[in-house]
Amino acid sequence: MRYGDLDGFISSTLPKTIKGPLAMIFVEDLLEVDSTLRHHMDLGFHEIALFAPTELTLPRDLAEAVHRIDFHSARQRPVDLINRIIAAAPDIWMYYCFNAEYLFFPFCETRSAREMLSFTTEERRDSVLCYVIDLYAGDLVANESAVSLTEAYLDRSGYYAQSRLDPANHNHPLERQLDFFGGLRWRYEEHIPQRRRKIDRIALFRAQPGLHLRENHTFNIEEYNTFACPWHNNVTATICSFRTAKALKLNPGSTYDISDFRWRNSARFEWNSQQLMDLGLMEPGQWF
Repeated sequence: MRYGDLDGFISSTLPKTIKGPLAMIFVEDLLEVDSTLRHHMDLGFHEIALFAPTELTLPRDLAEAVHRIDFHSARQRPVDLINRIIAAAPDIWMYYCFNAEYLFFPFCETRSAREMLSFTTEERRDSVLCYVIDLYAGDLVANESAVSLTEAYLDRSGYYAQSRLDPANHNHPLERQLDFFGGLRWRYEEHIPQRRRKIDRIALFRAQPGLHLRENHTFNIEEYNTFACPWHNNVTATICSFRTAKALKLNPGSTYDISDFRWRNSARFEWNSQQLMDLGLMEPGQWF
């Protein structure tokens, strides 16, 4: 089903038929839209709201499987659209990402997103911390956009965390909250605005009345922004993303400074959750 704007989706479909989990995918360019959709469908997201420009053409099977909403990235902010959906459909699990981004969670090859979120709900958690791990093509001559599914690399080290300070409480550290850094945003930080260098994103969450997503990928309810509950570690997830690599290669201010993203700590991405757990980029918590 296609909608000219978000109003049509909200008034005719969202509160009536969407039970969740709902994936919201925002198309910033036309790269790897099909693979992004198919990946998330394979994870068990049977309800997908695709925010896409009018010039995007989808194969028939994908066009019939998603709720497509016309999207103009130059004048519409995803955070505003997400907050409108949160307000319209409280109490369902939601997820958001951009094209050429791929969600992985522990054991996702054999367990669905619905199973993982059901377990998270049983643990009395309303959010799942996700780390955005940069992917990049190994050959930038053959892949000028820095995107290659068949020859994708990631950094296997160089990730770190800092205490997240509370500006409303004399900059004391916030409980169970950290700012995470690493990947291309760390290695090429001179080309990345400071406010965009974090790699943590609360991309999986359960909507509720009054919940509001902020521009920095955190929420106004602070418990949503924690990496674990007070008594034990929880499931975390990874969003493997070409988004930063694309931006660095397509931006005139950085593209000529980069001939190869690979370095001594690059590793071929194997497209499975075990590799990400082995690298310490996500964990199952109490879910085995």
